[in-house]
Amino acid sequence: MRLGLLGCGAIGSDIVRWAATESGIESLLLYDQVPERARTLAQASPKARAIDSGEKLLAGCDFFVEAASQAAATEWLPKAVAAGKPLLTMSLGALADESLRKKLVEEARKRGVKIYLPSGAVCGVDGLKAGALAGLKSVTLVTTKPPAALGLQTDKWTVVFDGSAREAVKKFPQNVNVAAVLSIAGLGFDETRVQVVADPLATRNQHKIIVEGAFGRFRVEVENLPSPTNPKTSHLASLSAIATLKRLLEPIQLGA
Repeated sequence: MRLGLLGCGAIGSDIVRWAATESGIESLLLYDQVPERARTLAQASPKARAIDSGEKLLAGCDFFVEAASQAAATEWLPKAVAAGKPLLTMSLGALADESLRKKLVEEARKRGVKIYLPSGAVCGVDGLKAGALAGLKSVTLVTTKPPAALGLQTDKWTVVFDGSAREAVKKFPQNVNVAAVLSIAGLGFDETRVQVVADPLATRNQHKIIVEGAFGRFRVEVENLPSPTNPKTSHLASLSAIATLKRLLEPIQLGA
């Protein structure tokens, strides 16, 4: 498989390092709005080559990977689907735009293209997808961070937001992908509840997911360590992207 990678930051770098030793990946084309990033990252693998435009990236790949930004996803996901390229996007927050998501789904169905959305920095998405088949009563995400990570100064445990995922992705863009993946898998952006908590005792970003439905109830808690290459990115987010790509190459498919 020939991968086309848009975005050469922490997640893109992890994907390139994994692909370097993965026999199922024939080659990688790299493109970034900062050309030097792509050229530097291309040196990490003999399979990788930096190119100078997104159009060349799409033309030369079998599978398109977006690991850049919401703005990049909004621009390039429709182009990838129109070109008939299966794709993976890490900027799930872009899909909070209902018109964009609807357009992508309609075009993907027409062209027989698959769009892959990794679970990112949370766990329990398989259970949420399965539970949704029987009907869901509620989906709640509680994100807890040190106050400084939220731009606050406080020595008290404080709920700084309590509302819908749609509101949350606007007010807390750093939590967009987590809220988005749960919304898309479950009740949607308007019915998924999000709480954001500042905790002066917290040392890691924490996500607690509580789901109730006809199947019963489950609760998942995650404490994320940062990416070794970028403290602003959860290591689990990169790993989820790689796990999704690995799944495409494996004969045994595990999970919902």
